[in-house]
Amino acid sequence: MSQPATMSANSSKASDTTMYNILFIIGLCHLLNDAIQAVVPAMFPILEKSMGLSFTQLGIIAFSLNMVSSVLQPVVGVVTDKKPMPFALPIGLTLTLCGVVGLAFAPSFVLIVLSVIFIGFGSAVFHPEGSRVAYMAAGRRRGLAQSIYQVGGNTGQALAPLITALILVPLGQKGASWFSLVAALAVLLLIYIANWYNQRLAANLPRLKNKNLTSDKNTGLSKRVKQSLFLILLLIFARSWYISGMTNFYAFFAIEEYSLTIKESQLFLFAFLIAGALGTFFGGPLADRFGKKKVISFSMLSTVPFAILIPFVPSVVAFLFLTITGFILMTSFSVTVVYAQELVPGKIGTMSGLTVGLAFGMGAIGSVGLGYIADLFSLSSMVSSIGFLPLLGLIAFLLPSDQTVQEWNQ
Repeated sequence: MSQPATMSANSSKASDTTMYNILFIIGLCHLLNDAIQAVVPAMFPILEKSMGLSFTQLGIIAFSLNMVSSVLQPVVGVVTDKKPMPFALPIGLTLTLCGVVGLAFAPSFVLIVLSVIFIGFGSAVFHPEGSRVAYMAAGRRRGLAQSIYQVGGNTGQALAPLITALILVPLGQKGASWFSLVAALAVLLLIYIANWYNQRLAANLPRLKNKNLTSDKNTGLSKRVKQSLFLILLLIFARSWYISGMTNFYAFFAIEEYSLTIKESQLFLFAFLIAGALGTFFGGPLADRFGKKKVISFSMLSTVPFAILIPFVPSVVAFLFLTITGFILMTSFSVTVVYAQELVPGKIGTMSGLTVGLAFGMGAIGSVGLGYIADLFSLSSMVSSIGFLPLLGLIAFLLPSDQTVQEWNQ
C-alpha cells in the first residue's frame, strides 16, 4: 500500500474512534465557559439590590449577553465551516476573561452591559468551534459525543445558584472577579484542544477538501429541509423562552411567593438546572435508541402538566416539579442540535451556531419581553403564563422521521 493510501486509511480509522479524552476536556471547557455566563443572571438579585435595577433593566442585561452570542454564533459557524480556526477557542475565552473582570468592577449599568457583551462575544466564538471539536472526536457515537459536550455547558449553567449562594451573596458584585481564574483555566485547556484540533485538520486535509468540493455542488436547501429547520427553530423558541423565564425570574417569584431568602431560592433554581444537565446527558443515548423525533416530542409535551402547575403548588411540591421539568425538558437540547446537523450535513458549525445560538437569542428576547410583562402586570402572572409554552411541542409531530432525514441525505 502506498504512503498516501496508508495515511488515508489511518486517518479514516482515527475518525471512527471516539476520543473520550478530548470529549471530556471540551465538555469541561464548556462547563467553565457556561458557568462564567451563568454568573450574569446569578448576579441579578445582587444587582437589583445594590443598584436598584428594575426587571426591565435586568432583562436588558440578559438581552445584551445572549443576543450578542446568538447573533454571532451562526456567523462564526458559517466562517469556520469554510475555514476552521482551532485557536479561536482560547482567543474567545480570553475575551470572556476580560468581560468577567469588567463585570466585577463595573460601577454603572452601562458598564455592566458593556462587560456582558464581551462575555457574550467570547461565548459566540467558543460554541460553534467547540461543537465541531465534539463532532471530530465523536467517531461513530455522535449522539453520545454531543451529549457529553452539551452536558458540560448545562452543568455550568446549573452552578449559577450555588455561585450566588456561596460567592456572590457574601462577596457581592466583586465576587465575580474570582471567575477570572476559571476563565484562565479554560484558556489553558483550550490551547491543548486547539493543538489537537490543528493536528487533526492537518491529517484530514485531503479528505476535508474533497468534502468541501462535494458540498459546494449542493449549496441550496430543499423546501422540505427548510420547513423542517423552521419547525426545529420554533421548538427551540418555546423551550428557550420557558428556560429564560425560569432562570432569570423564578428566584424572585420564590422569594415573593414562599418568603424564601436569596440563598433558599437559589436552591430551587439549582434543582431545575442540575436536573436539566442530567436530562441533556441522557437525551443523546435515548435518541440513539428510540429516535430523535420521538425524544423531541416526548421532551416538550411531557413537561406541560408540571410546568403549568409549578406556580400554584406548595414549595415542597414546586421543588419536586421543578426537578422533573428541568430533566424532561432538557433531554431534547443536544438532540435538536444533532437533528439539525443531520438535516444539513457538512455544515456542523453553521447548524450548531444556528440551533444553540438561537436558543440564547430567543432567551435574550424572552428576557426583555418577560421582564416587561412582570413590570407591567405582575411577576406571578408572568411565571404562570410561561407554563403553557411547552404546549408548542405539538409542532414536533410535523417533523420528518429520522429514517426520512437519512433518506434525504442519500
